[in-house]
Amino acid sequence: MAFATLVPGVASAVGEQVRGTLQTSLSGPIEGISVEVATPDGDVVDTVQTDEDGRWEVDLPGAGQYVVTVDPDDLPEGVELNGEPSRTVTVDAGRAQPVNIGLNDGSRNDGGGTIRAVQLFVDGLRFGLLIAMAAVGLSLIYGTTGLTNFAHGELVTIGAIAAWYINVQGGVPLIPAALLAMVVGGVVGALNELAIWRPLRRRGTGLIAALVVSIGLSLALRYSYQIFYGGFSNPYADYQGQRAKSYGPFTLQDRDVASIVIAVVVLVLVALMLQRTKIGKAMRAVSDNRDLAASSGIDVNRVVLFVWVLGGALAALGGVLLGLSDQVQWDMGFRLLLLMFAGVTLGGLGTAYGALLGSLIVGVFVQMSTLVIPNDMKYVGGLLLLIVILVVRPQGILGSRARIG
Repeated sequence: MAFATLVPGVASAVGEQVRGTLQTSLSGPIEGISVEVATPDGDVVDTVQTDEDGRWEVDLPGAGQYVVTVDPDDLPEGVELNGEPSRTVTVDAGRAQPVNIGLNDGSRNDGGGTIRAVQLFVDGLRFGLLIAMAAVGLSLIYGTTGLTNFAHGELVTIGAIAAWYINVQGGVPLIPAALLAMVVGGVVGALNELAIWRPLRRRGTGLIAALVVSIGLSLALRYSYQIFYGGFSNPYADYQGQRAKSYGPFTLQDRDVASIVIAVVVLVLVALMLQRTKIGKAMRAVSDNRDLAASSGIDVNRVVLFVWVLGGALAALGGVLLGLSDQVQWDMGFRLLLLMFAGVTLGGLGTAYGALLGSLIVGVFVQMSTLVIPNDMKYVGGLLLLIVILVVRPQGILGSRARIG
Protein backbone atom coordinates (compact mmCIF):
# COMPACT_ATOMS: atom_id res chain seq x y z
CA MET A 1 0.00 0.00 0.00
CA ALA A 2 1.21 3.51 -0.74
CA PHE A 3 -0.19 6.78 0.52
CA ALA A 4 -0.60 9.99 -1.40
CA THR A 5 2.40 12.24 -0.79
CA LEU A 6 1.36 15.72 0.16
CA VAL A 7 2.81 19.16 -0.28
CA PRO A 8 3.39 21.30 2.80
CA GLY A 9 0.27 22.53 4.57
CA VAL A 10 1.54 25.98 5.40
CA ALA A 11 -0.01 29.41 5.41
CA SER A 12 -1.21 30.13 1.89
CA ALA A 13 -0.56 33.44 0.15
CA VAL A 14 -3.74 33.04 -1.92
CA GLY A 15 -6.10 32.06 0.88
CA GLU A 16 -7.56 28.71 1.85
CA GLN A 17 -6.75 25.66 -0.27
CA VAL A 18 -6.86 21.89 -0.31
CA ARG A 19 -4.07 20.11 -2.14
CA GLY A 20 -2.26 16.83 -2.46
CA THR A 21 -0.41 14.39 -4.70
CA LEU A 22 -1.73 11.08 -6.01
CA GLN A 23 0.93 8.44 -6.49
CA THR A 24 1.95 4.91 -5.58
CA SER A 25 5.38 3.66 -4.60
CA LEU A 26 5.82 1.64 -7.81
CA SER A 27 3.79 3.54 -10.39
CA GLY A 28 4.91 6.95 -9.18
CA PRO A 29 2.81 10.11 -9.74
CA ILE A 30 -0.49 9.51 -11.56
CA GLU A 31 -1.65 12.11 -14.08
CA GLY A 32 -5.22 12.83 -15.14
CA ILE A 33 -7.14 11.78 -12.02
CA SER A 34 -10.29 13.83 -11.41
CA VAL A 35 -10.56 15.35 -7.93
CA GLU A 36 -13.79 17.03 -6.86
CA VAL A 37 -14.05 19.39 -3.89
CA ALA A 38 -17.50 20.16 -2.49
CA THR A 39 -19.15 21.49 0.64
CA PRO A 40 -20.82 19.02 3.06
CA ASP A 41 -24.16 20.11 1.52
CA GLY A 42 -23.04 18.89 -1.90
CA ASP A 43 -22.27 22.24 -3.55
CA VAL A 44 -19.28 21.65 -5.84
CA VAL A 45 -16.46 24.14 -5.36
CA ASP A 46 -14.29 22.89 -8.23
CA THR A 47 -13.19 19.77 -10.10
CA VAL A 48 -9.56 19.48 -11.21
CA GLN A 49 -7.23 16.84 -12.60
CA THR A 50 -3.81 15.83 -11.32
CA ASP A 51 -0.85 17.13 -13.33
CA GLU A 52 2.16 15.18 -14.59
CA ASP A 53 3.59 15.17 -11.05
CA GLY A 54 0.33 13.78 -9.65
CA ARG A 55 -0.37 17.08 -7.88
CA TRP A 56 -3.68 18.88 -7.55
CA GLU A 57 -4.94 21.90 -5.65
CA VAL A 58 -8.22 23.76 -5.30
CA ASP A 59 -8.74 27.30 -4.02
CA LEU A 60 -11.57 27.54 -1.49
CA PRO A 61 -14.08 30.31 -0.77
CA GLY A 62 -13.23 30.25 2.93
CA ALA A 63 -12.40 28.16 5.97
CA GLY A 64 -14.58 25.24 7.03
CA GLN A 65 -15.31 21.62 6.18
CA TYR A 66 -15.01 20.27 2.64
CA VAL A 67 -15.43 16.87 1.01
CA VAL A 68 -12.67 15.78 -1.38
CA THR A 69 -13.60 12.96 -3.78
CA VAL A 70 -11.35 11.06 -6.19
CA ASP A 71 -12.93 9.48 -9.29
CA PRO A 72 -11.98 5.77 -9.10
CA ASP A 73 -12.76 5.31 -12.81
CA ASP A 74 -9.74 7.47 -13.67
CA LEU A 75 -7.27 5.22 -11.86
CA PRO A 76 -4.95 3.21 -14.13
CA GLU A 77 -5.12 -0.58 -14.27
CA GLY A 78 -3.67 -2.24 -11.18
CA VAL A 79 -4.19 0.81 -8.96
CA GLU A 80 -7.17 1.08 -6.64
CA LEU A 81 -8.33 3.27 -3.79
CA ASN A 82 -7.56 2.17 -0.27
CA GLY A 83 -10.93 2.73 1.36
CA GLU A 84 -13.61 5.21 0.43
CA PRO A 85 -13.06 7.65 -2.48
CA SER A 86 -14.06 10.67 -0.34
CA ARG A 87 -12.31 12.43 2.52
CA THR A 88 -13.80 15.13 4.75
CA VAL A 89 -11.25 17.73 5.83
CA THR A 90 -11.36 20.85 7.98
CA VAL A 91 -9.50 23.84 6.56
CA ASP A 92 -8.29 26.61 8.88
CA ALA A 93 -8.31 30.26 7.84
CA GLY A 94 -5.37 31.17 5.59
CA ARG A 95 -4.17 27.57 5.35
CA ALA A 96 -3.45 25.15 2.54
CA GLN A 97 -4.69 21.84 3.94
CA PRO A 98 -3.11 18.60 2.64
CA VAL A 99 -5.44 15.69 1.92
CA ASN A 100 -4.27 12.11 2.46
CA ILE A 101 -5.76 9.67 -0.06
CA GLY A 102 -4.53 6.08 0.12
CA LEU A 103 -3.88 4.04 -3.03
CA ASN A 104 -3.13 0.36 -3.44
CA ASP A 105 -0.66 -0.61 -6.14
CA GLY A 106 -1.70 -4.05 -7.34
CA SER A 107 1.82 -4.77 -8.54
CA ARG A 108 2.88 -5.18 -4.91
CA ASN A 109 0.45 -8.05 -4.40
CA ASP A 110 1.17 -10.07 -7.57
CA GLY A 111 2.98 -12.77 -5.63
CA GLY A 112 0.04 -13.51 -3.38
CA GLY A 113 0.05 -13.71 0.39
CA THR A 114 3.69 -14.77 0.69
CA ILE A 115 5.00 -11.73 -1.17
CA ARG A 116 2.77 -9.46 0.91
CA ALA A 117 4.01 -11.10 4.11
CA VAL A 118 7.64 -10.55 3.07
CA GLN A 119 6.89 -6.91 2.26
CA LEU A 120 5.19 -6.39 5.61
CA PHE A 121 8.11 -8.05 7.41
CA VAL A 122 10.60 -5.67 5.78
CA ASP A 123 8.35 -2.70 6.50
CA GLY A 124 8.15 -3.93 10.10
CA LEU A 125 11.94 -4.07 10.42
CA ARG A 126 12.17 -0.49 9.16
CA PHE A 127 9.43 0.65 11.54
CA GLY A 128 11.02 -1.26 14.42
CA LEU A 129 14.36 0.45 13.83
CA LEU A 130 12.65 3.84 14.01
CA ILE A 131 10.96 2.85 17.27
CA ALA A 132 14.32 1.65 18.58
CA MET A 133 15.98 4.98 17.77
CA ALA A 134 13.63 6.69 20.21
CA ALA A 135 13.20 3.82 22.67
CA VAL A 136 16.92 3.40 23.42
CA GLY A 137 17.00 6.87 24.98
CA LEU A 138 13.81 6.16 26.91
CA SER A 139 15.33 2.95 28.28
CA LEU A 140 18.63 4.60 29.23
CA ILE A 141 16.80 7.39 31.06
CA TYR A 142 14.82 4.81 33.00
CA GLY A 143 17.97 2.81 33.75
CA THR A 144 19.95 5.75 35.12
CA THR A 145 17.19 7.68 36.91
CA GLY A 146 14.29 5.25 37.40
CA LEU A 147 12.00 7.77 35.65
CA THR A 148 9.20 6.48 33.44
CA ASN A 149 9.10 9.48 31.13
CA PHE A 150 5.72 9.92 29.45
CA ALA A 151 7.03 13.10 27.80
CA HIS A 152 9.64 11.23 25.77
CA GLY A 153 7.36 11.14 22.76
CA GLU A 154 7.47 14.93 22.62
CA LEU A 155 11.23 14.73 22.02
CA VAL A 156 10.39 12.70 18.91
CA THR A 157 7.94 15.36 17.79
CA ILE A 158 10.25 18.31 18.43
CA GLY A 159 12.90 16.71 16.23
CA ALA A 160 10.48 16.24 13.34
CA ILE A 161 8.99 19.73 13.67
CA ALA A 162 12.41 21.40 13.99
CA ALA A 163 13.64 19.62 10.86
CA TRP A 164 10.44 20.61 9.01
CA TYR A 165 10.83 24.29 9.84
CA ILE A 166 14.53 24.29 8.94
CA ASN A 167 13.95 22.34 5.71
CA VAL A 168 10.66 23.79 4.42
CA GLN A 169 10.62 27.29 5.87
CA GLY A 170 14.38 27.84 5.99
CA GLY A 171 15.22 26.18 2.67
CA VAL A 172 17.99 24.07 4.21
CA PRO A 173 18.49 20.58 2.71
CA LEU A 174 17.03 17.81 4.84
CA ILE A 175 20.32 16.15 5.82
CA PRO A 176 21.81 19.22 7.57
CA ALA A 177 18.30 20.04 8.83
CA ALA A 178 18.19 16.60 10.48
CA LEU A 179 21.56 17.21 12.14
CA LEU A 180 20.34 20.56 13.46
CA ALA A 181 17.15 18.86 14.67
CA MET A 182 19.30 16.41 16.65
CA VAL A 183 21.02 19.38 18.28
CA VAL A 184 17.60 20.82 19.13
CA GLY A 185 16.52 17.46 20.59
CA GLY A 186 19.69 17.22 22.65
CA VAL A 187 19.26 20.76 23.98
CA VAL A 188 15.62 20.12 24.89
CA GLY A 189 16.67 16.91 26.64
CA ALA A 190 19.32 18.80 28.60
CA LEU A 191 16.79 21.47 29.58
CA ASN A 192 14.45 18.73 30.79
CA GLU A 193 17.15 17.41 33.10
CA LEU A 194 18.52 20.74 34.32
CA ALA A 195 15.26 22.64 34.74
CA ILE A 196 12.88 19.90 35.89
CA TRP A 197 14.21 16.48 36.82
CA ARG A 198 17.44 17.35 38.66
CA PRO A 199 15.70 19.88 40.95
CA LEU A 200 12.94 17.34 41.62
CA ARG A 201 15.50 14.66 42.54
CA ARG A 202 17.25 17.06 44.91
CA ARG A 203 13.93 17.66 46.66
CA GLY A 204 13.44 13.93 47.07
CA THR A 205 10.44 13.69 44.73
CA GLY A 206 9.29 10.08 44.43
CA LEU A 207 9.16 8.19 41.16
CA ILE A 208 5.34 8.07 41.11
CA ALA A 209 5.14 11.84 41.55
CA ALA A 210 7.79 12.28 38.84
CA LEU A 211 5.76 10.06 36.52
CA VAL A 212 2.73 12.31 37.05
CA VAL A 213 4.91 15.36 36.33
CA SER A 214 6.05 13.76 33.07
CA ILE A 215 2.42 13.23 32.03
CA GLY A 216 1.68 16.90 32.67
CA LEU A 217 4.81 17.93 30.79
CA SER A 218 3.76 15.75 27.87
CA LEU A 219 0.34 17.40 27.70
CA ALA A 220 1.82 20.90 27.92
CA LEU A 221 4.40 20.29 25.20
CA ARG A 222 2.04 18.43 22.89
CA TYR A 223 -0.62 21.11 22.82
CA SER A 224 2.02 23.80 22.54
CA TYR A 225 3.13 22.07 19.35
CA GLN A 226 -0.45 22.12 18.11
CA ILE A 227 -0.74 25.85 18.78
CA PHE A 228 2.53 26.88 17.13
CA TYR A 229 2.85 24.22 14.41
CA GLY A 230 -0.81 23.50 13.64
CA GLY A 231 -3.00 20.44 13.55
CA PHE A 232 -2.19 19.25 10.06
CA SER A 233 0.28 16.81 8.43
CA ASN A 234 3.17 18.13 6.37
CA PRO A 235 5.93 16.40 4.39
CA TYR A 236 9.49 17.61 4.09
CA ALA A 237 10.52 19.50 0.96
CA ASP A 238 13.08 16.84 -0.03
CA TYR A 239 12.85 13.18 -1.07
CA GLN A 240 9.14 13.20 -1.93
CA GLY A 241 7.52 11.46 -4.90
CA GLN A 242 10.05 8.62 -5.07
CA ARG A 243 9.29 5.36 -6.85
CA ALA A 244 9.99 2.13 -5.03
CA LYS A 245 12.73 -0.17 -6.28
CA SER A 246 12.37 -3.91 -6.36
CA TYR A 247 14.69 -5.99 -4.17
CA GLY A 248 13.50 -9.47 -5.06
CA PRO A 249 10.31 -10.26 -3.13
CA PHE A 250 9.93 -6.77 -1.63
CA THR A 251 10.16 -3.12 -2.64
CA LEU A 252 11.56 -0.06 -0.90
CA GLN A 253 11.89 3.59 -1.75
CA ASP A 254 15.38 5.10 -1.59
CA ARG A 255 14.39 7.14 1.46
CA ASP A 256 13.31 3.95 3.26
CA VAL A 257 16.65 2.31 2.48
CA ALA A 258 18.42 5.43 3.75
CA SER A 259 16.34 5.38 6.95
CA ILE A 260 17.25 1.74 7.58
CA VAL A 261 20.96 2.35 6.99
CA ILE A 262 21.02 5.47 9.18
CA ALA A 263 19.16 3.72 12.00
CA VAL A 264 21.45 0.66 11.90
CA VAL A 265 24.62 2.78 11.84
CA VAL A 266 23.46 5.02 14.70
CA LEU A 267 22.34 2.09 16.86
CA VAL A 268 25.63 0.26 16.27
CA LEU A 269 27.53 3.42 17.26
CA VAL A 270 25.44 3.69 20.43
CA ALA A 271 26.20 0.05 21.26
CA LEU A 272 29.93 0.60 20.72
CA MET A 273 29.79 3.74 22.86
CA LEU A 274 28.15 1.83 25.71
CA GLN A 275 30.70 -0.97 25.56
CA ARG A 276 34.00 0.72 24.79
CA THR A 277 33.98 4.35 25.91
CA LYS A 278 34.50 5.77 29.37
CA ILE A 279 31.15 7.57 29.40
CA GLY A 280 29.40 4.43 28.16
CA LYS A 281 30.87 2.34 30.96
CA ALA A 282 29.91 5.05 33.43
CA MET A 283 26.34 4.97 32.11
CA ARG A 284 26.16 1.22 32.63
CA ALA A 285 27.65 1.57 36.11
CA VAL A 286 25.07 4.20 37.13
CA SER A 287 22.31 2.03 35.69
CA ASP A 288 23.49 -1.02 37.65
CA ASN A 289 24.06 0.70 41.01
CA ARG A 290 23.82 4.46 41.32
CA ASP A 291 25.24 4.70 44.86
CA LEU A 292 28.16 2.38 44.14
CA ALA A 293 28.96 4.33 40.97
CA ALA A 294 29.00 7.60 42.94
CA SER A 295 31.25 6.12 45.64
CA SER A 296 33.62 4.96 42.87
CA GLY A 297 34.19 8.53 41.76
CA ILE A 298 31.71 8.71 38.89
CA ASP A 299 29.97 12.07 38.50
CA VAL A 300 26.41 10.73 38.44
CA ASN A 301 24.81 14.07 37.57
CA ARG A 302 27.13 14.47 34.60
CA VAL A 303 26.30 10.96 33.39
CA VAL A 304 22.56 11.54 33.74
CA LEU A 305 22.83 14.84 31.85
CA PHE A 306 24.67 13.06 29.03
CA VAL A 307 21.96 10.40 28.94
CA TRP A 308 19.29 13.07 28.55
CA VAL A 309 21.23 14.79 25.75
CA LEU A 310 21.80 11.46 23.99
CA GLY A 311 18.19 10.37 24.48
CA GLY A 312 16.88 13.69 23.16
CA ALA A 313 19.13 13.59 20.10
CA LEU A 314 18.22 9.98 19.26
CA ALA A 315 14.51 10.67 19.72
CA ALA A 316 14.78 13.74 17.48
CA LEU A 317 16.51 11.74 14.75
CA GLY A 318 13.87 9.04 15.06
CA GLY A 319 11.23 11.74 14.62
CA VAL A 320 12.92 13.06 11.48
CA LEU A 321 13.07 9.59 9.91
CA LEU A 322 9.47 8.86 10.92
CA GLY A 323 8.35 12.18 9.43
CA LEU A 324 10.13 11.28 6.21
CA SER A 325 7.85 8.28 5.71
CA ASP A 326 4.67 9.26 7.59
CA GLN A 327 4.83 13.10 7.42
CA VAL A 328 5.25 15.52 10.31
CA GLN A 329 2.35 15.84 12.75
CA TRP A 330 1.98 17.63 16.06
CA ASP A 331 1.13 14.42 17.97
CA MET A 332 3.31 11.91 16.13
CA GLY A 333 5.55 11.27 19.15
CA PHE A 334 2.59 10.67 21.42
CA ARG A 335 1.16 8.11 18.98
CA LEU A 336 4.52 6.34 18.99
CA LEU A 337 4.90 6.48 22.78
CA LEU A 338 2.98 3.31 23.66
CA LEU A 339 4.96 1.36 21.07
CA MET A 340 8.19 2.71 22.58
CA PHE A 341 7.05 1.57 26.02
CA ALA A 342 6.06 -1.78 24.53
CA GLY A 343 9.51 -2.21 22.99
CA VAL A 344 11.35 -1.15 26.16
CA THR A 345 9.23 -3.34 28.43
CA LEU A 346 9.29 -6.28 26.05
CA GLY A 347 13.08 -6.20 25.77
CA GLY A 348 13.71 -5.52 29.45
CA LEU A 349 13.44 -2.25 31.36
CA GLY A 350 16.62 -0.20 31.61
CA THR A 351 18.63 -2.11 28.99
CA ALA A 352 19.59 -0.48 25.68
CA TYR A 353 19.92 -3.82 23.90
CA GLY A 354 16.58 -4.93 25.26
CA ALA A 355 14.96 -1.78 23.90
CA LEU A 356 16.46 -2.49 20.48
CA LEU A 357 15.32 -6.12 20.40
CA GLY A 358 11.89 -5.35 21.81
CA SER A 359 11.34 -2.50 19.36
CA LEU A 360 12.23 -4.69 16.38
CA ILE A 361 9.78 -7.35 17.54
CA VAL A 362 7.04 -4.78 18.09
CA GLY A 363 7.65 -3.14 14.70
CA VAL A 364 7.50 -6.44 12.82
CA PHE A 365 4.47 -7.66 14.75
CA VAL A 366 2.59 -4.39 14.19
CA GLN A 367 3.07 -4.54 10.43
CA MET A 368 2.52 -8.30 10.10
CA SER A 369 -0.69 -8.08 12.10
CA THR A 370 -2.33 -6.29 9.16
CA LEU A 371 -2.48 -9.69 7.46
CA VAL A 372 -5.38 -10.56 9.76
CA ILE A 373 -6.66 -7.26 11.22
CA PRO A 374 -7.55 -3.88 9.64
CA ASN A 375 -4.68 -1.46 9.10
CA ASP A 376 -6.23 1.08 11.49
CA MET A 377 -5.96 -1.45 14.34
CA LYS A 378 -2.38 -2.56 13.75
CA TYR A 379 -0.96 -0.78 16.85
CA VAL A 380 -3.28 -2.91 18.98
CA GLY A 381 -1.37 -6.00 17.87
CA GLY A 382 1.90 -4.72 19.33
CA LEU A 383 0.29 -3.98 22.68
CA LEU A 384 -1.38 -7.41 22.77
CA LEU A 385 2.04 -8.99 22.13
CA LEU A 386 3.41 -6.99 25.07
CA ILE A 387 0.70 -8.36 27.36
CA VAL A 388 1.34 -11.96 26.29
CA ILE A 389 5.12 -11.71 26.74
CA LEU A 390 4.81 -10.08 30.16
CA VAL A 391 2.46 -12.81 31.34
CA VAL A 392 5.02 -15.43 30.31
CA ARG A 393 8.21 -13.48 31.17
CA PRO A 394 7.48 -10.39 33.32
CA GLN A 395 11.08 -9.14 33.32
CA GLY A 396 11.14 -8.93 29.53
CA ILE A 397 13.32 -10.81 27.07
CA LEU A 398 16.73 -9.51 28.21
CA GLY A 399 15.72 -8.36 31.70
CA SER A 400 16.83 -10.16 34.85
CA ARG A 401 14.56 -11.46 37.57
CA ALA A 402 14.32 -9.34 40.70
CA ARG A 403 13.20 -10.56 44.11
CA ILE A 404 10.50 -8.46 45.77
CA GLY A 405 10.35 -8.34 49.54
